[in-house]
Amino acid sequence: MTTQIDNQNTVAKTSASANLWVRRLTVLAPLWTLIALGVFFSLASETFLRPVNLNNILSQIATLAIFGTGMTYVLLTGEIDLSIAANAALSGMIAAHLFANLDMPEPIPLLAGLGVPTLLGFINGIASTRFRIPTFMTTLAMSLIAGGLNTYVSKGRVISTLPDIAKALGSGRVNLPIIGEVRVLILVAAVTLLIGYLVLRYTRFGRYVYMTGASKTAARLAGVNTNVILTAVLTISGFTAGLAGIVSMGRLGSAQPDAVPSFLIDTIGAVVLGGTALTGGRGGIPQTVIGLLIYGTLRNGLDNISSIDVYLKEFITGIVLLAALVVNVVFSGRAPRDKST
Repeated sequence: MTTQIDNQNTVAKTSASANLWVRRLTVLAPLWTLIALGVFFSLASETFLRPVNLNNILSQIATLAIFGTGMTYVLLTGEIDLSIAANAALSGMIAAHLFANLDMPEPIPLLAGLGVPTLLGFINGIASTRFRIPTFMTTLAMSLIAGGLNTYVSKGRVISTLPDIAKALGSGRVNLPIIGEVRVLILVAAVTLLIGYLVLRYTRFGRYVYMTGASKTAARLAGVNTNVILTAVLTISGFTAGLAGIVSMGRLGSAQPDAVPSFLIDTIGAVVLGGTALTGGRGGIPQTVIGLLIYGTLRNGLDNISSIDVYLKEFITGIVLLAALVVNVVFSGRAPRDKST
């Protein structure tokens, strides 16, 4: 009898040890992926490690970093926001329209450009929590609403007269001690990520976000108002989409009547590549940073290798993203069904 119990304990310890190693490998996999990509492209391209190119990578992922901050909050609750690209386009168009066509003084156009997508994000949260509509559907509908408003405001025209603040945020440069010249866009992205990290790491709200994503039932039993948390994260996602729209407008030098579809896919892809679980409760801003660097390194590295057929680059990027999604879903497991409502 004693021998049987000892054998069971040994099996249990072995299983626990194996699970621990699986979790560790899951956490470290994105980092090893980033290192492997960096080494590969450094050897395959002479221009990859040049400071100018590394700065280009940061510039290319800066807008995604702003989007990704809000999307990280949403995914941590186990939800999704499909309206960020349309909200970003609407944000830039409203700011440009108020400034160029209605002669509104700064910073009113920018405040309006930030306020509208934030309000739409809040409406996403209310619709999802009050009427129990899945966020997939509410944010998809909101994407159509934001796109329709953008078309109405713009009348299908591109606006090139932009607020000076937007141009400074998107295209401006500053000289920093030791570092040297840095684009303001990169600094905006860094500050956004830092604030997102501090809130998740050191505030009660951040803990509630993780609790909601891990198990809404357990969170409710612990006294967390999960409806408020979900509304808050969708509102945050709306705000970051608006901010990304403003800086993107400043970077491109114009407000566009159409959303950029790749913003949505690239944002979700980058956040998931870093290890934030689609099922919620696992991940965070550090993981998103790693995912952004993987995404930026992959896209930039492929562009620096002339021997790769240009028509295969999207295919290769998609294969890497699909592999990351498979690993994410397999290791995160299935979330238990919420039966508390």
